[in-house]
Amino acid sequence: MLIENVISSAIIRSFSEKLLDHLKLDVAIVGGGPSALVAARYLSDAGLKVAIFERKLAPGGGTWGGGMLFNEVVVQEDAIYLLDAFGIRHNPIPDAPGYYTLDSVEMASGLIFGALKAGAKLFNSVSVEDIVFKEGKVNGLVINWTPVERLGMHVDPLTVIADAVLDGTGHPSEIIHLATEKAQIKLATPTGGILGEKPMWVDNGEAQTVENTLEYFPGLFACGMSANNVAGGYRMGPIFGGMLLSGHKVARLILEKLKK
Repeated sequence: MLIENVISSAIIRSFSEKLLDHLKLDVAIVGGGPSALVAARYLSDAGLKVAIFERKLAPGGGTWGGGMLFNEVVVQEDAIYLLDAFGIRHNPIPDAPGYYTLDSVEMASGLIFGALKAGAKLFNSVSVEDIVFKEGKVNGLVINWTPVERLGMHVDPLTVIADAVLDGTGHPSEIIHLATEKAQIKLATPTGGILGEKPMWVDNGEAQTVENTLEYFPGLFACGMSANNVAGGYRMGPIFGGMLLSGHKVARLILEKLKK
């Protein structure tokens, strides 16, 4: 066989095997931002089968660009242990004790590598267009290629079944929006719906990102800015400690739920 055919065959065969092996999951994560990547790492470390479905070609969420394309971000003291766990370097800010700067590209790439090294699988350029919903529980995802979605092509999707679904889609909370609009579920919020993200308040937003990381409906969790949007938390800009802590917290919540 010609080497050109060998290469093409190997890519198709290897990807097909990977996808087939991840159509039934313990945890399906939508969005490959920092909180989702931390969650994926710790869930995989615990032995769960985890896959991340990322709409864009490059995972990492809003990490890459830093603050207004200055590719540095900030993390506070209580989340430094997570940077250390991923081997991501950081530097103290002299005039702001307890806060650290770090290279946003190193952070994004380090989180991605850490999650994959732990055993999570990442499917990029894949969009989620619906949820699987049975007997009062979110049971999985309906997926399609992002180019299919953006071109408006009439191509039927595939399904992924999961014991838990994690919405890590950031500010829009896309999966929880789907659940409230199509399944008409009531969320674990004061109104039963999505409260919407508030304007910037850095320290408050950091704390609320962790506080709002919850299971909002049976089988449906939210982390990071998705959780803040659902529960009406404040945004916080290019400071990422709350995001990292949110990912670690939701991993613990999902592990507790699935062990029961």
